[in-house]
Amino acid sequence: MNLKYPVAVLLLLGSLSAHLSAAELRLYTEDYRPFSYLQDGKPSGMAVAVIEALIRRTGETAHIELVPWTRGYHQVRHQADSALFSTVRTVQREAEFQWVGPIARGHTRFYTFKDAGLRVASLDDVRQLGTLAIPKQWYSYELLREQNLQNLYGVSTPQDMLRMFRHGRVKLLLANTLTLDGMLAEQGMHAGQLQAQFDLMPNDSYIAFSLHTDAARVARWQSALQDMRHDGSLERIYRHWFPHVDERALADLLRAD
Repeated sequence: MNLKYPVAVLLLLGSLSAHLSAAELRLYTEDYRPFSYLQDGKPSGMAVAVIEALIRRTGETAHIELVPWTRGYHQVRHQADSALFSTVRTVQREAEFQWVGPIARGHTRFYTFKDAGLRVASLDDVRQLGTLAIPKQWYSYELLREQNLQNLYGVSTPQDMLRMFRHGRVKLLLANTLTLDGMLAEQGMHAGQLQAQFDLMPNDSYIAFSLHTDAARVARWQSALQDMRHDGSLERIYRHWFPHVDERALADLLRAD
């Protein structure tokens, strides 16, 4: 009796069973328009649209939950089968997660009120302008703390930072170019009131998977994202949420490995 084919079938069924029985993914995100927010009680936003497309393509069982950033960050560092999005990939964070992406590309830029008449061209200028408020868990806070910026002040949320800026308690605003409009709108402001100063750094937004998540599972997500780049679906989502897209940044994103 030739056992070759029955054994092959059993191995295939075992592999399929392992895939189907994989634990549900817990996907954490924060209220960070237009990447993620609640709309009629359901997660919505550009990053959520990408995540939902990837869930369909990978056939995963997954649950998206909006939580404070600090909670999501803590959970994914300690919990298996979990991920945090959208997360900017930095040298400081590199070893803490497994990375899928990038799913978006922007710049972290300093802004002032246009009528303030300020010119800010370097971190030396930033040091002369009083308190700089930034959420404690932001990548930019980590970076500026390493630069020994003595006037750095950590706040709990982006909303706290915006309120301080709107009321004149701080002279500078630091924001991702992709999320600026949404952040301002929450405070009844608009980009026409601001003067762009200089870019602190480019930033790429990723899905950050727990180190305790199966690497093969993470690889399936990266492969599915590559397929979205190639078939145009990632570009369609991107243009829907960012109609005034930076064409060069989008082209770079679509070519990313």
